[in-house]
Amino acid sequence: MAHPKRKISKSRRDKRRTHYKIEAADTAVCPATNEIKMPHRATIIKEGNKKVFYYNGRRFD
Repeated sequence: MAHPKRKISKSRRDKRRTHYKIEAADTAVCPATNEIKMPHRATIIKEGNKKVFYYNGRRFD
């Protein structure tokens, strides 16, 4: 099994990891409710005791 010959310093290790970044998630605005949501997700609205779904500007009961 291979072993490193020398210890890799923290700065060298961190330089290698600089490319691992978290990107902000994409967002979209729901045309029915004007709320910010994740793209390709339905918006859920409670009307009384019933849940109503909006997707792509259309209403689904």
